[in-house]
Amino acid sequence: MNPAFSVIFLTTLIGAGQGLFLALYVIEVRVATGLLAAPSAGYYWVGSAIALLLLAAGLLASFFHLGHPERAWRAAAKWRTSWLSREVLVLPAFMAAVAAYGWAHWQGMASATLVLGGAGVVLCLGLFLCTAMIYACIRFLQEWATPLTFVNFTLLGSASGVTLAAALAGYRGEAMVDVVGAWAIALTVAGLITRAAALWRNARLKPVSSLQTAIGIKHPRIVQKAQGFTGGSFNTREFFHGRGPGTLRNVKWVFLISAFVAPVALIAAGLAAQAPLPLVTAFAVQIFGLMAERWFFFAQANHPQNLYYQAVS
Repeated sequence: MNPAFSVIFLTTLIGAGQGLFLALYVIEVRVATGLLAAPSAGYYWVGSAIALLLLAAGLLASFFHLGHPERAWRAAAKWRTSWLSREVLVLPAFMAAVAAYGWAHWQGMASATLVLGGAGVVLCLGLFLCTAMIYACIRFLQEWATPLTFVNFTLLGSASGVTLAAALAGYRGEAMVDVVGAWAIALTVAGLITRAAALWRNARLKPVSSLQTAIGIKHPRIVQKAQGFTGGSFNTREFFHGRGPGTLRNVKWVFLISAFVAPVALIAAGLAAQAPLPLVTAFAVQIFGLMAERWFFFAQANHPQNLYYQAVS
């Protein structure tokens, strides 16, 4: 498939916002149960504001992928059958929950924050499900049609958000930075394991279609000499990225290092030195790596129509 950068920014940024909100709520629950030292009063509402900015930036990026942005409201019309429509509905609802949660903390309404945060967690998990299922439900794209798609969207978004929560805690000098940093490392390692599992699975997929089935001729020796078009078309632009296998290999190693290996090393260094700069750098490196990962995720999916339209002699 041909990755649209607007969708890359959308899925990466809202994932980080979701992960940051989950980190804030888990911290609050553990503080309420006496399992964690309480952060300063401003930590929650500042974190909520950052999460809301990430969600808004992702939503704004999505408009650049629309041919007619003025008709964007129609995307919600098919919520009974479309995961995309469900995402369109759940995302603003989740943004409203994050805003209410941050506002309640800003106003010192401690009695309401756990309830508002709990509602936000339900919407957050629902948003992870909707976003992932947009791709996992397409059965003929074998690289996406797996439960690992949902697992990776959830883990990678959570990992980047918790890394940001650790960076915010380090910047503000919060006492629980070590605990949050340890969560970030654990989630990043878990994300590496499940993403590697998806890479291993996809490398061993056997195509259901072939050149013979694409054109309806069963002869064992068929050689394609042209795409079937004298010029570009929607098919050749939207369903193939136009890059060679070498590009995919390079991007794969870039995201494995920058989304997983480098952030773990930087978080560990920041916690050991009790310095915020490595933690902030870890988030910046990781979000770049996750954008590369998302490009690879889209580009690796091989649409069956490419059997006919992409080969050129």
